[in-house]
Amino acid sequence: MNEIRELKFENLTTEQKLGLVITPLFQPTMSDEIIDFTFDLIKKRALGSVWINTGPKGFALIKKIRETADYPIIIMTDAESGLEEYKIGKHNALGCTGNPELAYLFGKAVGTRARGLGYNVICNPIVDAAHGNSVCGSNIRSLGDNVNKVTELAIAMAEGMHDGGLLTVAKHYPSAQHDDPGIDSHMAETSSSLTEEQLLESNLVPYLELMKRGLLDGIMTGHCRLVNIDSEYPASLSKKVIDIIRRQGFEGFAVTDALTMMGVVAKFGLTDPTGLSIAAGNDLALTYFDPISSYKAICECYEKGILTDEALDSAVKRVLATQKKTMKEPKYTELTSEEKEAFKRINRESVYEKTDDGVSESITIDGRHFFCILCPNEMDIRDSGAVAVATFSGGWYHPDKIADKIRTTFPNSEIYFMSEFPSGKMNMQLLEKSLGFEDVVFVTFFESDAYIGTECLTSRVLSVANAMQVTNRISTLVHFGNPFVVEDFPHVGRLLIGTTASDNVECAFDILAGKYKAKGVLTYDVKLN
Repeated sequence: MNEIRELKFENLTTEQKLGLVITPLFQPTMSDEIIDFTFDLIKKRALGSVWINTGPKGFALIKKIRETADYPIIIMTDAESGLEEYKIGKHNALGCTGNPELAYLFGKAVGTRARGLGYNVICNPIVDAAHGNSVCGSNIRSLGDNVNKVTELAIAMAEGMHDGGLLTVAKHYPSAQHDDPGIDSHMAETSSSLTEEQLLESNLVPYLELMKRGLLDGIMTGHCRLVNIDSEYPASLSKKVIDIIRRQGFEGFAVTDALTMMGVVAKFGLTDPTGLSIAAGNDLALTYFDPISSYKAICECYEKGILTDEALDSAVKRVLATQKKTMKEPKYTELTSEEKEAFKRINRESVYEKTDDGVSESITIDGRHFFCILCPNEMDIRDSGAVAVATFSGGWYHPDKIADKIRTTFPNSEIYFMSEFPSGKMNMQLLEKSLGFEDVVFVTFFESDAYIGTECLTSRVLSVANAMQVTNRISTLVHFGNPFVVEDFPHVGRLLIGTTASDNVECAFDILAGKYKAKGVLTYDVKLN
């Protein structure tokens, strides 16, 4: 392992400086030419940071970078759901527990594990206070809609991350709710009419409170355009917007959200935003394309005059200051056995349950229940009622494993797999096969992601659910993911809402079986039927 030494600003060439302000996506699957180019930049001390997604091959790449770099290069990624054995249903799981101690524990777990893998910057916590239904999983990625509760939990998480040896990045600055919440910045330009005064009074409270406590190392600038502050540029390219938090005393670094989103490139192209972002006051441009293309883009922006020496130097100095901060030794390097056990509480205590008066919190274990499990549209559901698990091997929601859990827990019940877009034949079979059972339990989900629009159950699913409720056959809805999705579901007497983690899914069925009580809270004002 090389001896790590700080880079000195006065010794840097322009070519080095340009490389120090980009954060390209670096993946082990990239071509040999790209990998060789990247390591050449690192050997020349001309790459400020890299973004490496989690996974065994990525971790091996980090190890090689650590063995090559003799300066404190920044290695960053997202870990909104945690890492490896420490997984939760994204940030909202912490909001559903409402427990700062568990938020601290999550931050510490992410910190110790990520630092052990070679990362030194993780882009947590999310401090956007989401409202209403969303796109891109905004609700399950948010700690809730109450800015004060978001602040409390974000502070606790950041403290845990610091103790685990990570720098924090609060996002997505300035956390402005889009005027049209149905538009996704990945797909198109978004805008907000919020003023600077409104931001300071509400949206920026988490940032400012983190900053006061020395917990705000960085911010990630989002792509929403604040029309009453800067009518031309989105926040990520707007000096006017970034200057707001600088005037409040923020001296940390600013990194853009991915500059490949349509919220930027549809209007400004793929190349210019790299330079525009640094000119606006960001210190790192998260290009989210490969290192060769990223370096060429920043050089082209410099040659075109989009990026001045003054803006470049300012950004480089903050990058160097950030690199120096990453050299601090962590307070903790692993969780205690007690903390590892306590971590499991996050998934267990984030299930919410609501029942009508007189309705029990659980169903009978030995009863004859009919479970209808909603499956991802791409999953192959056979005529026999079986499901081809090979079509859905990743992620957190596994209908085959849910079915195994139900068969073990409720041995006298039957299971029916249903597509997100069921055919008429599938709905007919569901209605016919569910006859003669004590009740029907619907299991639904929403796999939140970018580029898929507003989150909702399909009208085909809702039509068969409404048909069943004409005769009150559905006793229970067990839903995982965005809680607003269930607003359209017909009224049921028993409702459980879980998060997006495999352990949480299993816990929900233990609660339904009466093994323990639900402790979770709703973090949003969901209008339940």
